[in-house]
Amino acid sequence: MELLKGKKIYFASDNHLGAPNKEKSAPRERIFVEWLDTIKEDAGALFLLGDLFDFWFEYKTVVPKGFVRVLGKLAEIADSGIPIHFFVGNHDLWMRDYFEKEIGIKVYHKPTDFVVNGTRFFIGHGDGLGPNDMGFKRIKKIFTNRFFQWCFRWIHPDLGMRLGHYLSVKNKLISGEEEAAFLGEDKEWLVLYAKRKYNEQARDYFIFGHRHIPLDIPIETNARYINLGDWINHNTYAVYDGQDLLLKPWKTF
Repeated sequence: MELLKGKKIYFASDNHLGAPNKEKSAPRERIFVEWLDTIKEDAGALFLLGDLFDFWFEYKTVVPKGFVRVLGKLAEIADSGIPIHFFVGNHDLWMRDYFEKEIGIKVYHKPTDFVVNGTRFFIGHGDGLGPNDMGFKRIKKIFTNRFFQWCFRWIHPDLGMRLGHYLSVKNKLISGEEEAAFLGEDKEWLVLYAKRKYNEQARDYFIFGHRHIPLDIPIETNARYINLGDWINHNTYAVYDGQDLLLKPWKTF
């Protein structure tokens, strides 16, 4: 990937639109759309690292109701020629081809390497990576199983969406009622994962979401682990200008 002079790459994650309900989610959606409208002026690419929605499931001919403002703005950005890369998170892992066919957004289901003007990035949502969290890893295997997804599709969308939304918002972290706590560099599993991946193959930046905490931690002398935070309590994003990557806040509510 080549970044043209004057252009920047933007990264954001964990909006959880729809949580805890439509009314409380709407202001967050509008602020995020304002941010998208601002960055389109100099964006060379946009990376969204998952959990844009608090619950997303694509039936063959049905997708969740709502989110028209953010979807419309993403379509506008994509139509302008700015590439958008979307990494599914644990709340929108049932995304199939809607983004690609309707908006032109490239969708990824696993962490992926990118090289931008010689700078090496390793990018993913972050769920199920690193040591521990074995319970979630087992649940994820079930949720990503094609037979399980086939069974869920036989539930009427009115019931399926309500069930999925109910299970998603039970997490107080996602509803905004409490914030994630930093576990310490020696216990943060994504930091440990990034260090292991660096030992396997050197990269300059390891960028993830999922933890809902804005973090910038050195992995080695010339490598950094970046966690993007969220758009529930922090409104943080990262921007790469071709020379350096900065973790920055946007508007508060």
